Amino acid sequence: MAKEVAIGKRAKISEAQQYMILSVLGASIFLGVAIALVSHFVQLISFNAKVIGGQDGAIAAYSKVIKSAGICTSPSGSVYSDSEIEACEPDSIELSEIPGTLRANILEDLAANQALNSVPKEDDSGCINPDTAKNFTYKELNNIYNKANTAEELAAASQLIKSCSALRVIPDALPTFKNEEALLASLNKLFVVSNWTPESLSPSGTTSAASIGKGLNAISVSLSVEASSATTTTVLNNIERSIRDFNIERATIEWGGDDSLILGAEATAYYMNKSSITPTTKTITTESGGEEQPVNEDDELDEL
Repeated sequence: MAKEVAIGKRAKISEAQQYMILSVLGASIFLGVAIALVSHFVQLISFNAKVIGGQDGAIAAYSKVIKSAGICTSPSGSVYSDSEIEACEPDSIELSEIPGTLRANILEDLAANQALNSVPKEDDSGCINPDTAKNFTYKELNNIYNKANTAEELAAASQLIKSCSALRVIPDALPTFKNEEALLASLNKLFVVSNWTPESLSPSGTTSAASIGKGLNAISVSLSVEASSATTTTVLNNIERSIRDFNIERATIEWGGDDSLILGAEATAYYMNKSSITPTTKTITTESGGEEQPVNEDDELDEL
């Protein structure tokens, strides 16, 4: 009898031990799953925080560009809100609303530059003031801009400043793209001013371009002048005085008889690559903050 009781107790103890082992095993599994889920949610929260941080950085960068360029008036906060971007109309903004910006500096300071404005203007009916029958002065152009009320009037006044103020000289002095026809037209203008007409002027096979660094490019062009010594000297002086730089690197001069000179020269003109803003892409992962890489050239933003 006592033996049967002892066997029963052992069976109950063994069963209790089994329940205990199963309970511990279940608790361990539950704890492991809980730890894995907590770790996953921590990584997810951390990743989302990095994404939000990246978005905030991009918004701040774009806001800085928009503000410094003068595309929109200053934001009410540190960055532009969606409503401020939607309400922004660049053509309806007056310069007094965007002081110190790139746009204001160009349309106020650079457009009024006396050194650039001293370059003689070509006859252009669009730049003639109907009240004075003379070319617009910057003061007159600025008055037109200040009196503009609508977006269309401001856009027209802004275009008038670009076309008829000192700003017109800049693309003539240093173009933003290779244009062989315009280059030879500039040379032809210098020849006409010098009262000398070349026999022919053609871009075919006469020019080549090469990059010399930092966005500056060179175009080589051959010059040939056969005229009197006085005319040849005048041509060279006008080339030297030209607003567009022509750097004569090699030249040969021969006597042609009867006070005639034959000038052959190799000259270099220049143009600058168009300025643009190149956006970058930033890849954010759970392991690191991400790396920034420039986008393809086809995705470059237009110049401001």
